[in-house]
Amino acid sequence: MSGVNAPTSRAPQEEAAVASLEPSRPPAGRGRPRDASRDAALRQAAMEVLAQVGYRALTMDAVAAQARAGKATIYRRWDSKLDLVIDTCNELVQRRIPEPDLGSVAEDLGEFLRAFATLLTGPVGKAAQALVGELPHEPELAVKFRESFLLPQRDVLRRIMERGVRRGEISPDAPIDTVGELAGAGLIYRLMLADEPLDTGFVDRLLNEALLPLLKR
Repeated sequence: MSGVNAPTSRAPQEEAAVASLEPSRPPAGRGRPRDASRDAALRQAAMEVLAQVGYRALTMDAVAAQARAGKATIYRRWDSKLDLVIDTCNELVQRRIPEPDLGSVAEDLGEFLRAFATLLTGPVGKAAQALVGELPHEPELAVKFRESFLLPQRDVLRRIMERGVRRGEISPDAPIDTVGELAGAGLIYRLMLADEPLDTGFVDRLLNEALLPLLKR
């Protein structure tokens, strides 16, 4: 119609200038990326508190104070102290004890058991002692600890020995389960009960005088 000015469209340069002034919006469905280094610091704090006071006395407040973090930061990652403690145990073992595959049962068992012993003799060992001592009194913790921590390590030992069976190093009827239990029992006994060091010398004696003879008898 004459006399009425029709709306004019903005030039491309003008649209770009206007858009640059509008506040940017994060993509839908995405929050702040999780800081993996912060996760590691929180797990380390949880392990230290666990070693100091045990599982029952451990609180999220104490972990937050140890890590110099807010309690909300912890709850954004773990729903409960049970989840935090189990995840901490799993992460430590997975990061520090890779499954060896060096070509022989003796080498693989030795590598795995020495790495496990080294882990247990550090701060992790103190936390493990505090945790294991409370398992009889904490049924839910005991179930989670066995499922997520003990059984995976037993499975690593079993796979090492099964590879030895396939290579013909050990007999198919070798007592694989018994050897795995003896290996774990020997390390825990030395760590928690014997007043003697859990060192590579002990691991080598356990391996050469008990475990390998059972497998190769």
